[in-house]
Amino acid sequence: MAGALLQKVAVAAGFLISCVQSASYNGLAVTPAMGWDNWNAFGCQVSETLLLGTANQIVSLGLRDLGYTYVILDDCWSTGRDSNGTLVVDLQKFPNGMKAVADHIHALGLKFGMYSSAGFYTCGQYAGSLGYETQDAQTFASWGVDYLKYDNCYNGGQAGTQSLSYTRYNVMSQALNKTGRPILYSLCNWGEDSPWNWAQTMSNSWRMSGDIYDSFDRPDMSSIQSKTQSGASSDMDMLEVGNGGQTDDEYKTHFSMWALNSSPLIMGTDIRNLTASALSIYSNPAIIALNQDPAVAAAIRRWRYLVDDKDDYNQGEISLWTRTLNNSDVAVAFVNAGNNSRMMNTTLAEIFFDQGAERSKQAMMGYDVYDLWAYRMNNMTATMVLNGTAGDISLNSTTRYNATAMSYAEGLAMEAPALMGNKTGVVPPMGTLMAVVPRHGVGLFRLRAQGRGMRKRDEL
Repeated sequence: MAGALLQKVAVAAGFLISCVQSASYNGLAVTPAMGWDNWNAFGCQVSETLLLGTANQIVSLGLRDLGYTYVILDDCWSTGRDSNGTLVVDLQKFPNGMKAVADHIHALGLKFGMYSSAGFYTCGQYAGSLGYETQDAQTFASWGVDYLKYDNCYNGGQAGTQSLSYTRYNVMSQALNKTGRPILYSLCNWGEDSPWNWAQTMSNSWRMSGDIYDSFDRPDMSSIQSKTQSGASSDMDMLEVGNGGQTDDEYKTHFSMWALNSSPLIMGTDIRNLTASALSIYSNPAIIALNQDPAVAAAIRRWRYLVDDKDDYNQGEISLWTRTLNNSDVAVAFVNAGNNSRMMNTTLAEIFFDQGAERSKQAMMGYDVYDLWAYRMNNMTATMVLNGTAGDISLNSTTRYNATAMSYAEGLAMEAPALMGNKTGVVPPMGTLMAVVPRHGVGLFRLRAQGRGMRKRDEL
């Protein structure tokens, strides 16, 4: 499968998995976190102006009301430690101090995230938190921090076994909990020492691979069993949508597979200068609803085949992914990493292989098929949102949604069309689902057993 992005999907999801919903270790991130981080687009070029301008734009574009609530400051924000060992904010970048930044973000109905490393230095060679966990956790709490991204650089060799990494990261976990402030804990140890085996008991997410980059150019990797569950997600890294390195179809695939596999959805682009196409991808409520489904789990890759039409990177393959949702709907994704558009198909027996394939009662039922990209905002509507002229969200909108007014779970229970997508057909008992999927593209569908019916809705 071509793509640096898609390789992460295989590692995050894998074959033959059974993900069990369980309680979060600290009550946070019951569904995957959503928000924005500056690193992909800005690196060390951080400032108070950047964070507050981005926070304001997240609200004005309706992204907060879609669930993007964390504004995360990444590396390069400090000047070191004072004589008492306390982290010192770079006042040239943040002249009003960090608490003032947090207060502004909180006043907008958003949450504030920060960064450190479980090492002597951060990856940008600023002061790390190894050996200062209790003091730094108290500092973060005093500033009003709601989220900590905790990296892996300069770890002093305290890695190489699961026990070593668990012990090192657990010190900060305990320190955060002792502050009494709810702080989402996001491990960024690049998948080293198999965090999926131990991170659920002391964090809310863990990075399952090295850093992402904005390209669709690397082959698939061997799959591992996913341990994603409610309160503890396999983090496939920040989203690249809007950074310009991929086509629109590739970005749709990227966003779709992050959502389908219950990865945190952390935007990694310049929100202040979003294009209409990028906004309409980030704002597709039918895709976000998959990510925020209460049955937090990764998808299962049912099959993968190499194809002859290889792309410029000499890669070419197709794959099928499925995931059972909380209300018994089933999400089905066709991923075409070949170089040409193609018809793709699967049978209900393949989709319900784990339930008994053709012998399963599920394969013997008929299903309504809903295309989850069919109601994507067009560029005209997205441009109006960007310009502030789109107006309020219609009660029966098919393209826009306000999850602050009605949660995704409530909206799906009410069968909100913006979350269900467009009904495009049916699959009869023991039938076949077919779709034309573009080059480097995805076909993503919600299947609902016939007989449940779509209810008429009057309001959100």
